[in-house]
Amino acid sequence: MKKRFTSFLFALSAMVLLFATSCTREYTCQCKFTYTGAPGLPEGEVREYKIKDTKSGAESKCQGDSGEYDRDGIHTVEECDLF
Repeated sequence: MKKRFTSFLFALSAMVLLFATSCTREYTCQCKFTYTGAPGLPEGEVREYKIKDTKSGAESKCQGDSGEYDRDGIHTVEECDLF
């Protein structure tokens, strides 16, 4: 009987650990924008938005928004990190 209870307790602990690490939570993605290439551009700006996902999924989505863009002689760098 004691062996069965120990096995049950171990299985229950493993399930709790599995579900606790894969829970979806709300994370904040912060993106910093830097503009160059023309006078009068803003020095930079920061935007934040919420992502509800697992931590690895939220990191992937947030960092996937990072990039460099060129349009009409203006170079924009977008760097996004999860908080």
